[in-house]
Amino acid sequence: LWRVCRGVTYRKSLFRQLLYSAVWLFNNLSSVSVLVCHRSGMLSGGPPYELHPLSVVGAAVCGIDLGKDVPPDVVESIKRDVYRHRVLVFKSQGVISGARQVEISKWFGDLESTFFKHPRSPHPDVFRVSNVPSEGCTNVGRTGWHIDGSFMHEPFSHSLYHMVSVPKSGNTVFTPLNELVQGLNPEKRARWDRLWMVSDRRDLVIHPLIYCHPHTGKETLCFHLGMTEAFIWDKGSSAERLTDERESQEILAEIDSEIRRDGGKQNYSHQWKAGDFIISDNLAVGHEATPETQYPVEEVGLRVLHRTTVKGTNRPQKCLALQDRSQRD
Repeated sequence: LWRVCRGVTYRKSLFRQLLYSAVWLFNNLSSVSVLVCHRSGMLSGGPPYELHPLSVVGAAVCGIDLGKDVPPDVVESIKRDVYRHRVLVFKSQGVISGARQVEISKWFGDLESTFFKHPRSPHPDVFRVSNVPSEGCTNVGRTGWHIDGSFMHEPFSHSLYHMVSVPKSGNTVFTPLNELVQGLNPEKRARWDRLWMVSDRRDLVIHPLIYCHPHTGKETLCFHLGMTEAFIWDKGSSAERLTDERESQEILAEIDSEIRRDGGKQNYSHQWKAGDFIISDNLAVGHEATPETQYPVEEVGLRVLHRTTVKGTNRPQKCLALQDRSQRD
């Protein structure tokens, strides 16, 4: 009888384990496929890397080691894929040194470091952020949706991120800006087309809210919901006027609402894993850090992120201006 009971108990236990495994597999299907992609990419000897789409925007890159020398043709392929997918998440990279992150960043152009140099930063061009002041700059990315460098005359072209100390929670969320513009209703689209943002930094730099991406030609946004002094309606026309504080806040809230529309289903929320290294087309995606990124160490553990930014080479211009210039050229 004991053997029978033991057999029944064992079968129930086995069934329970299989059920739990099936539930886990269903809930983590995307991460499992990334891991499979990584292994097959390393073993197949086929293409230099594999891409696994993440959502509306972004792709996981598997089967490449950024810590080693990357052939020039592979670098060119990566550069094309950054523009195509806008966010590339390189998996299982271990810890990339500050010097190596700078080398990778220079694939895309000269670096521009306009931020505070934290004493713990591994390199002058690496911006070190954390949830602990002694480890890095705090509250970074928590002032609202934005692109990096909106306060520059020529905003940063690319941003690169590497999490060297991964917390239990605290995501970076990316929103695809072309889809955001294309999804506006005609009335709101017409209103936003008349707006120019005025940065609250660097001599009140002014940029069109909607403009054309200098590389892809697709419509995108230049914005920072936490670093905007005001907006200008109909810049350059007889109807030009500056918004007051109340109207400015209403416009900022409207942009935030559009990004979060339908529960933010068009956004990609990246849950950081050890070894993740992200390259983003900064002009094509907005981003924001979730509140958990600033939770205390006792709750989420130590968070340390290294960011580098590539110097922009183009001032945002309305699409018609770009078209006119291309016709002249």
